[in-house]
Amino acid sequence: MAHDLLIGTYTQRLPHVDGHAEGVLSARFDGTAVGDVAVAARVPNPSWVAVSTDGSRVYAVEETGPDGGVSAFARSADGSLRPLGRVSSGGDSPAHLALHPSGRFLLTGTYVGGNVSVFALEADGALGERTAFVQHEGHGPDAARQEAPHVHQLGVDPVTGDVVVVDLGIGEVRWYALSDAGELTLRPEATVAVGAEGPRHLAYHPDGRHILLLNELGSTLEVLRREGDRFARVASAGTRGPAADASAANLTAAVRVTADGRTVLATNRGDDTIAVFAFDASTSGLELVEVVPVGGRAPRDLVLSPEGDRVLAACQDSDEVVVFAFDPATRALRRLGSSPVPTPVCLVFA
Repeated sequence: MAHDLLIGTYTQRLPHVDGHAEGVLSARFDGTAVGDVAVAARVPNPSWVAVSTDGSRVYAVEETGPDGGVSAFARSADGSLRPLGRVSSGGDSPAHLALHPSGRFLLTGTYVGGNVSVFALEADGALGERTAFVQHEGHGPDAARQEAPHVHQLGVDPVTGDVVVVDLGIGEVRWYALSDAGELTLRPEATVAVGAEGPRHLAYHPDGRHILLLNELGSTLEVLRREGDRFARVASAGTRGPAADASAANLTAAVRVTADGRTVLATNRGDDTIAVFAFDASTSGLELVEVVPVGGRAPRDLVLSPEGDRVLAACQDSDEVVVFAFDPATRALRRLGSSPVPTPVCLVFA
């Protein structure tokens, strides 16, 4: 079955990427390849994109500095995007955003700025007032990458409704209570500190009891298990495999859990691979099963098709989206091919 796809990109040359796309891209995925790629919205460096559950609203960061932006769009039946407005992100280089499940708030975080904002959403999806702003302080043990706070991901705990913030710079995952008015209150007792491992992204297991936390600097995947009103670190495994050159640089990027909860997938940039893990929720056990070459450079985001039998990897530095067939029963990935897409970063089925 064919599906609409929205793609976040870089449009400018930055220290870490040679961006040369033209904005948010729309495309069509037919099960084998990504085609009909077109510019849906011309905004600078829309590296991360979020779509409402019904597909009618789209939000994108503008990863720029010294003050970045967040843009909102209405999405029509034909897939075109109509601007609903833009607001300041409140900091340098916003790297992630997420819609609250209620549809009432948009959560955003800035990488260079190291802060978190919550915006109220109007009835038509436009961005309203900023209801919360939290500035992180401090640093982690890695002087090169953790010299200051760097918010890399944020989302909502599916059980408690807390806002969960992954900060690579201070080496912590923080939980904030979200009030009905959109205000944030830190739950310091719930903070999970991983230090120099450099937490980047996390994914919730379907059981709501486990989190799979991907650490960028340490190239590790950790299991966090819910124990009462907080999470504990209970298992960890490397993402690179025994054949990797340990002296070569590698940074992880994206983590996804399959719908059945048995398999976890993570991308490695440097090795340019997908790490495939088996996960046993009954024991919280994690095992690296295979490391699969992507065939493209710097795989950033990784998504599973709605049917669960395809995996798409956005290869930022080789201008392509690589498609794999995926067998949930055996966890096998089989490369089907790649499609040209300029500087792809984020992939969202719409």
